Amino acid sequence: MKEDARARRDAQIAEAAYALLAEKGYGGLSMLAVARRARASNETLYRWYGDKTGLFRALIARNAAQIATALDRGAADADDPLDILRDLGPRLLTMLLSDRAVALNRAAAADATDSLGAVLAEAGRGAILPRIQSLFTRLAASGVVRSPEEAAAVYVDLLIGDLQIRRATGAMAAPTSADIETRARRAEHFVVKTFAPDPGTP
Repeated sequence: MKEDARARRDAQIAEAAYALLAEKGYGGLSMLAVARRARASNETLYRWYGDKTGLFRALIARNAAQIATALDRGAADADDPLDILRDLGPRLLTMLLSDRAVALNRAAAADATDSLGAVLAEAGRGAILPRIQSLFTRLAASGVVRSPEEAAAVYVDLLIGDLQIRRATGAMAAPTSADIETRARRAEHFVVKTFAPDPGTP
């Protein structure tokens, strides 16, 4: 019961933090402002997150956990790793280009200390990339691709490219579901074709 209450409170605090990020940016975000918006005590926020950077880390981890959970569930439900890859691309791109992800990227870019960028890389990319690499290892074991580490790196580059930066800077609007699907399929097809095993390899 206590875990459920904590999860609900976490969700409320996250909603408040994202709303403030959208309104005022990271510079205007304070633990007190989040506490007031979430109708929580300032003491609770400091006890749970430590400081503003800790809260930022929790927001990133929460966002990354969604795609990590989807990846893990897909891996459990599908026998064919290629099916998992087909499901992964649109999910990952949708998450990375969402308004919440954009808010986190903008906050990291605006941080003069560069500490938020490190947190973003550690809690975000650090949680997802190993799962993608593991998936490509399975694809290699199934005879779909060779050089799984290189194939995984190229896939991520093709899938994401500069879209996060363009979204964060306002150079592009949120893509449609059709746009995301098209880009994910293009990345998948290119990598599978480019890294197809040599027919002469036993």
